[in-house]
Amino acid sequence: MKITIIGTGYVGLVSGACFAQMGFSVVCVDNAPEKIAALQRGEIPIYEPGLAEIVAQNIAARSLSFTGDLAAAIADASIISIAVGTPTRAEDGCANLSYVFGVAEEIARSLQHYAVVVTKSTVPAGTGHEIARIMRRINPALEFDVASNPEFLREGSAVEDFLTPDRVVVGVDNIRAETLLRELYKPLSDKGIKIFFTDILSAELIKYAANTFLATKVSFINEMADLCEKIGANVEDIAAAIGLDSRIGPKFLKPGPGYGGSCFPKDTLAMVGIGERAHSRVSIVEAVINVNKQRQQHMVEKIISAAGGDVMGKKIAFLGVAFKAGTDDARDSVPLIIAEILARKGAYVSAYDPKAMENAKKMTGAIIDYVPSKEQALENADLVVLATEWEEFRKMDLSAVKKLLRQPIMVDLRNLFVPEEMGKAGFSYVSIGRAMVAPTQ
Repeated sequence: MKITIIGTGYVGLVSGACFAQMGFSVVCVDNAPEKIAALQRGEIPIYEPGLAEIVAQNIAARSLSFTGDLAAAIADASIISIAVGTPTRAEDGCANLSYVFGVAEEIARSLQHYAVVVTKSTVPAGTGHEIARIMRRINPALEFDVASNPEFLREGSAVEDFLTPDRVVVGVDNIRAETLLRELYKPLSDKGIKIFFTDILSAELIKYAANTFLATKVSFINEMADLCEKIGANVEDIAAAIGLDSRIGPKFLKPGPGYGGSCFPKDTLAMVGIGERAHSRVSIVEAVINVNKQRQQHMVEKIISAAGGDVMGKKIAFLGVAFKAGTDDARDSVPLIIAEILARKGAYVSAYDPKAMENAKKMTGAIIDYVPSKEQALENADLVVLATEWEEFRKMDLSAVKKLLRQPIMVDLRNLFVPEEMGKAGFSYVSIGRAMVAPTQ
């Protein structure tokens, strides 16, 4: 069975490579010639552990290829997956579906045989039905089905998530499409992985429901962290204890600077838009968005306070600009937003990240000084902000860090260290939802 993936962004590239790894013949399509040429050479445009290896392996095995010719790519495809971007519209916060609908039009003009057209892009409920309407308008004689197959990939572990998922969600409206998609996911169902079939509208909404629920957990524990700081409790103990409750679970209860990245900010806004259009307000999600916005400013205030009430002219060593560890993605990165605010308040921000600096530079320009090592960032800094939870930062030699700093002050936005140990190491240490620690030596 041949599969065509349209779009070679994060979702499309990971999906195409992993379907090839599962044993299918896959062609990935993109309208950016330079990107296709790079992929044909085996050059991966994103950092994702394990992805480069399976792309190279399947290019060599001729089970994975890349092209800019959509018509040729779908000529004998049984399944055509749409994996193009659905960015947030500035005017109303809803998902911009122009790329999805444009691809649907191209498919309708070129397809000459039955196939299932699958949306892997994150799209609002009703998008699949609109795709079908567009395709029937352009090519009334065409025989096809539309399905929804949202992805639940975490950046930094996307290959593992695709090949060993918690579940696979598939939305279909008839048995013919269901049969073909059961065959597609048979390599996973044979391993005991649940393939959850539902209708198209429900599948489309499931993706938003999952992401907004996880964002809710993040905002909830961050509010608990603020409360802990006021009354002297320990948020990590609270998170650990409630996480032991099987009804709650421990995941996404890690306090920090707030959620960011390419999914949660976009999907929470889109969910609010879906509710508004359906005249069914999702007020909990609205509150989650507001808490997360306020979180960024609260983190800035925490850093300014640790710096003595003013950052003007002070050097801040900023460790991490990716929105999370394990990725080079700086889109809607809360660490990057905080770093830029501090720089605009007059701080000299010297930033280091193992993977995301090139992408961050494109967004901020010269207002932040990106340096090639954490040691260079730390040297003569008045304050260090630990903003992304890279393992490299967790394993730092604290005595060496202290020697590099002008003042031994650390603001840890990821709670990577034990407060008492930081005090013994001679640091003034500020973390999230835990008491501030003064140096004890």
